Formats: sequence, structure tokens, C-alpha cells
Amino acid sequence: MPLSKRTTLTQFLIEERRRFPDARGDFNALILDVALACKAIARAVAFGELGGVLGNQAGETGDSVNVQGETQKKLDVLSNDLFIRANEWGGHLAGMASEEMDLPRQIPAKHPRGKYLLVFDPLDGSSNIDVNVSVGSIFSILRAPQEVVASGRDVAEADFLQPGAQQVAAGYALYGPTTMLVLTVGNGVNGFTLDPNLGEFMLTHPQLQIPADTQEFAINASNSRFWEAPIRRYVDECLAGKTGPRGKDFNMRWIASMVAEAHRILMRGGVFMYPRDSKEPAKNGRLRLLYEANPVGFIMEQAGGRASTGRQPMLAVHPTALHQRIGLVFGSKNEVERIERYHAEPTRVESDSPLFAERGLFRV
Repeated sequence: MPLSKRTTLTQFLIEERRRFPDARGDFNALILDVALACKAIARAVAFGELGGVLGNQAGETGDSVNVQGETQKKLDVLSNDLFIRANEWGGHLAGMASEEMDLPRQIPAKHPRGKYLLVFDPLDGSSNIDVNVSVGSIFSILRAPQEVVASGRDVAEADFLQPGAQQVAAGYALYGPTTMLVLTVGNGVNGFTLDPNLGEFMLTHPQLQIPADTQEFAINASNSRFWEAPIRRYVDECLAGKTGPRGKDFNMRWIASMVAEAHRILMRGGVFMYPRDSKEPAKNGRLRLLYEANPVGFIMEQAGGRASTGRQPMLAVHPTALHQRIGLVFGSKNEVERIERYHAEPTRVESDSPLFAERGLFRV
């Protein structure tokens, strides 16, 4: 399509702003700052080994480890720095929080402060970097509490502990064969592709919608022995195919990059499951609520899909900690609702007797 008939991200945001005559433009400017960080990360990812950014980040006593207890890649650290540098100076933020930082990031005194909070995972799926598989960045924008804005005080952890329903925007950047920015500002979901010649994100996928039904699911099957009964039941039924209770064949996918999984589902439907399980009983799940589950959940809901813990809607969960983990199921609405029904039903009797239980590939 000729350039004159494409809408840039800037033009799109201006049109959205016109729906709110009293808006000052801070929100648009913040989104564009986030987009700038994503462009810089896309460039670093594209250079790969040529840019000297592959491998683990060195610490004082070996590989560097983040607050999550995970080994940091060099690109994890670089991406985090790029997000900070692109967003701390503009005067739109009261503070930031990142998966890679223990505590909230304060806006330096030399810069003005604004009325929004930015929460981000600077490089999701970074374990895939060294094998050249798609990775991405995830972000969420919240309003800072009015007391923070009025007083100008430093932000605290409690200021970020807002349920996902209070997000004003969320999105992700996908660094794949093309770089895409997928964004919701609470009025549907739109996808923008980076034009490398112009350095502009161009609207290429307007008003994305997730099909309500699907024949594709994504889950890490190596954890099957730790799954709760409702998840095991759902997967067993999918794997039974046309001769099973679902009466149709399913395909299974697993990329180990949630941005890539979310993007595939957004493009063609599907369901993603990283549920709570018994592998690490002290943890209520694997994924981070603020940095991953809430922004992806907001995108899914805005695109006609659904996001859930399996027991309650994801966007209704009230966070209790900055780095809180949670189980997550998202994607095609009818499939997620089915999984929720299985969680709500009484637990089936587990037995080796065919009189009392169905057998499945992942029964243990």
C-alpha cells in the first residue's frame, strides 16, 4: 500500500486523542517514547552476534541474576537500560517498574514528573535470543495515584499494585522477521509494523479480533506431572482428537516466548496455558502479574478474547507485590471459559480403574 494511504503510529494516536478534547498530549508522547525504546531494542536484536550482545550478563561473581532469580542475558540488561533512558526524561512519568529491577525506578530530580506509571518486561523470552527465535517487550501504563501526582513524592511499590482493569494502555513489541508494535489504549487492539526505511511504525493490522473458537493450544507439556486436574483434563480432551469428547483434532504449539505465543493467538486464535501447578508449591504460578499477565490480559480482552487465572478473570486480580507471580490462561474466549468451568467443577475422582477415570497421555 502506498505510504500516503498508511497511518503512522503518531497519526493514529492523534486521532485517538481527538476523542478527548481536554487531553494534553502527555499520554501520546509517552506511547511514542515507549515505541522509541522498542525501535532501539529491535536494532540491537537484529545485529545479534555482530553487535556483541548475545550470551549471559557477567556479574561480580559469575553470571548476573535478576530479582526473579533468573540469569540475565546481555540483551536483558541493555533492553532495560533503553526503556529507562527513553522514558525517564519526558516529564510524563511519576515512576517505572521493571521485571529486571528489585525496586521501582524513580524519575531523576533533574527531570519533570508526570501522572503515569510505566511497567515493563524489557525482553520477554530472552532464553531464545542465542538461538535466533522471536522475542519481545511487554509494557503497561497505569495512572499514578492522585496523591503522588499532587505531592511529587517518590513512587513506592504500593503505587503500582493496581488491578489490570485499571490499565490505560498496554502493548508489546515483537522482534521477529518484522518488528511489530501491538497496542491497546482501551479502544480495541491495533498492530503496527516497523518500516525500516522510514523508521516509523505503520498501522497494518487495525482492530484485531481473536476467533472465539480454536483447534490450537500452547502449553509446556514437560510440566504435565505437576498440572492440576482441570488442566490435565482439558489437555487430555484436546489430545483425544476427533474420537474424544471434543470431536475435533487439535494442534499443540510451544515457543517459550509469551510475546510470540500471544501474537500467534492474536493473529489466528488459540489458547495459551501457563497454569499454577505443584512444581514449586511456594509460587502461585510462573508468570509475573504486573509485567506479563496484566498487559497481555488487557490486550486479549480488548481483542475479544479472554484472560484468566483459571479461577477468576485476570484483570480482576488485586496485586499484592511488585514481582508477584501468577498462573495464566488466555486466548480464544470459548476455550478459556471451558477451562474456567473445569476449575469450577468438583474435582474428578483420580483412579487407575477405567470405571472411575478417563485415561490420557498426561495422566500420572
